[in-house]
Amino acid sequence: MSATTNTSDTVRLPAGDGTEVQDDAARDYSRQLSQQVVSPPSHVPGFEILRCLGVGSFGSVWLAREVNTGRRVAIKFYSHRRGLDWSLLSREVEKLAVLYTSRDVVGLLDVGWNHDPPYFVMEYLENGSLAGRLKSSPLPIDEAVHVTRSVARALVHAHSSGILHCDVKPANVLLDRNDEARLGDFGQSRLSDDQSPALGTMFYMAPEQADLQAIPDARWDVYALGALLYHTLCGHAPYRNEANEKRIREANTLAERLEAYRQIIETSPRPDEHRKLPGVDRELADIIDRCLHPEPQHRFTNAQIVLNELDRRDHARARRPLTILGFLGPILFLLAMLWIAWRAVPAVVEASNSDLIDGLLEGDEVAASVLAHGVEADLLSRQDELEELARSPELREFIHQTEQTPLDEWRGLTSPLNEWQAAWAERLREADRSADRSWFLTNAAGDQLARIPLPPENFNTIGDNFARRSYFHGGVEEYDPSSLPGDLKPRTKPGISTAFRSDATHQYMVAIAVPVWDEAEENVIGILARTIDLPDLLSPWEQRVRGEDSKTTGDNANRFLSLVDTREERGFLLDHHWMTREAMREMSDAEIEQKLRLSEDLTEMVTHSQSSGNFRDPVATAGLDATYSGDWLAAFAPVKQTGWVAVVQERRAEALRPFRALESVFWQYGIAALVVFSLMLGILWYLIHRAST
Repeated sequence: MSATTNTSDTVRLPAGDGTEVQDDAARDYSRQLSQQVVSPPSHVPGFEILRCLGVGSFGSVWLAREVNTGRRVAIKFYSHRRGLDWSLLSREVEKLAVLYTSRDVVGLLDVGWNHDPPYFVMEYLENGSLAGRLKSSPLPIDEAVHVTRSVARALVHAHSSGILHCDVKPANVLLDRNDEARLGDFGQSRLSDDQSPALGTMFYMAPEQADLQAIPDARWDVYALGALLYHTLCGHAPYRNEANEKRIREANTLAERLEAYRQIIETSPRPDEHRKLPGVDRELADIIDRCLHPEPQHRFTNAQIVLNELDRRDHARARRPLTILGFLGPILFLLAMLWIAWRAVPAVVEASNSDLIDGLLEGDEVAASVLAHGVEADLLSRQDELEELARSPELREFIHQTEQTPLDEWRGLTSPLNEWQAAWAERLREADRSADRSWFLTNAAGDQLARIPLPPENFNTIGDNFARRSYFHGGVEEYDPSSLPGDLKPRTKPGISTAFRSDATHQYMVAIAVPVWDEAEENVIGILARTIDLPDLLSPWEQRVRGEDSKTTGDNANRFLSLVDTREERGFLLDHHWMTREAMREMSDAEIEQKLRLSEDLTEMVTHSQSSGNFRDPVATAGLDATYSGDWLAAFAPVKQTGWVAVVQERRAEALRPFRALESVFWQYGIAALVVFSLMLGILWYLIHRAST
């Protein structure tokens, strides 16, 4: 749904007739409201309001997100009571509810009858109104007919339900993300047995509709449908020009404006601009003329007949075969086949190749998104578990116990981590999730109080200070122990650390850390954390990404996943198929910093998730392993709350190998078919020649 406000062309009846007032004062008031910066008039349970889409004289329309599903919707609040007849809301909602099964009508999702202010929730259509689209240029003929078909189907559904729209115009036709048209705004609609008048919009309503005593008729919607089709083709509504608009503006009263409008249609030449457009065939022009006939008895009686006529036009166009006589037919056909064989086939192959790459990239994008969400969910799950344990009284007691115990005796203390880590390790095994590398606890100064598993005597870390680590202070930087900032404090929020190298595997790992608060929850008295190697974190997804039938060249997979840290100016490779323990053990920190740092162009591509069919693997470009050279297909997805980007890449040549084999077979059969067909044409030519002589 897109927010629209009434324009000066829209005519409304007085409030006593049951519809909203929209005189000159109301239009000025509406324009003033549209220029204001407004805030949501109220909160709607279950929805998060994002921004204002438009403001009118009776309320505002807001873009919102449904909390449970993430679906975007439009919420219309009737918040300005000035001149509002509350029956407007119930009338439009009731009729939309009747039409909810039609895909061609903007869908009604929810209604807040008793809310203050009242509201109703409708589908949000991202591409706005047809009126907005037509501001730039008219539509191509096929697109204009397609839009008209959708609106006509909506009218057929409405008419069959006993509802007349009475205000069809581009502003009331909305476009979804696929540019499919939907009919909306049933505020002026009438039931088919309703005797009360309903004025529509100047230059779109039928002349007999512009009468305060008129009785609603389905042919009003037929006229508006024709005006809509005319506008989409010509760029403006029929009869609409500067002179006619001025003539209507100069009228003083509503009755005089309606009379001026009727006289314009009755006395002006019939619109014929559509007949002068290239590509508009006679059948389509006749349909428009029939819809726009000033006399209702000469107009199509309902929208279903308009649909039938459009179908008949399509059938007539399809039955126009090209006739080739004598020898010219076979000759032209043979030349066409030769042209296809030598010129068009390569183009088709190239287009198919491009489509295949696009399809493969779409699959990789889905895999990367699933990977990113899976990694994020795994990290957050481990973080939630730590937050629950951090509130344990036993943990606080242990921290207080260390305050009364000499540092050299901390190693001998029994912490709650022993029992917790064992229990959670069993849960991870049962859920087929990767195990943690370690669990540890520090006090508010960063001194390590406990660690599971307990480090060996010759590598004892109990009592060492780790305030320099990002998992302690919550920042991004890992500080040098000799130059710690003076104001360094423990983190106050749960989070994930900057990746750092494991002393055991030499691969990268991260710590998931949460603060431990005192009993009054006023001061952080410690940091509880758990670590996991990044290869272990990604391993559950590796086989899914590579697939059971993935082939390898040496140690190099043809499809695998990687992980990139994008929080610095240039991205950094955290995990890659090449980054095994053996490969990482042979590299110093300085070499890693130099060779695993991405180029600026590659960082830009990864950061903005620009999928590529000509991706260059950073391991190959850094000169680390030539087996990763060549073109790759790569897709990217951000891992939220980490600054990481998940990468799924597959070797381009291997991905296209089945297509190349199919292309070879295609050429073989194509040449054979061309030879056979040439022989058949030759025989046909001979027979025609014999018959003609």
